[in-house]
Amino acid sequence: MLCPYCNTEDSRVIDSRAVDDGRAIRRRRGCNNCGKRFTTFETVEQLPLMVVKHDGTRQIFDRNKLLNGLIRACDKREKSLESIMILAHDIEQSIRREYEQDVTSKDIGEMTLKKLKNFDQVAYIRFASVYRKFSDINSFRHELDVLLADE
Repeated sequence: MLCPYCNTEDSRVIDSRAVDDGRAIRRRRGCNNCGKRFTTFETVEQLPLMVVKHDGTRQIFDRNKLLNGLIRACDKREKSLESIMILAHDIEQSIRREYEQDVTSKDIGEMTLKKLKNFDQVAYIRFASVYRKFSDINSFRHELDVLLADE
């Protein structure tokens, strides 16, 4: 496996464990060249998942877009990149279990919000403010009321 830090192919597996009810293997690796550690996931190759956008266009699901949105929502929160990556993987696997080939961007956003609610409530509000396009303070207040009512 290629090291994401120094691009050397010489790495070793430090720890492996099954995740997502045995549907994937999470491997913690160490680079023999630079000594840094990184995480990889091994999963069964699946058919491409198509995202149907609001305007009806379709594009291939991109896990990196989901991950980038989660990273922005968790900015300056005490969440490790590894835990955010695991969350993104969990969301993707939930989508793949629930949808065969087509999923709407709305469904992806709602599933992400559902998972973020238990992960980090501040990140949930940040993601919701962008996803739901809050236009004023009342939009925030309404979402906070919904969040607090679920506790």
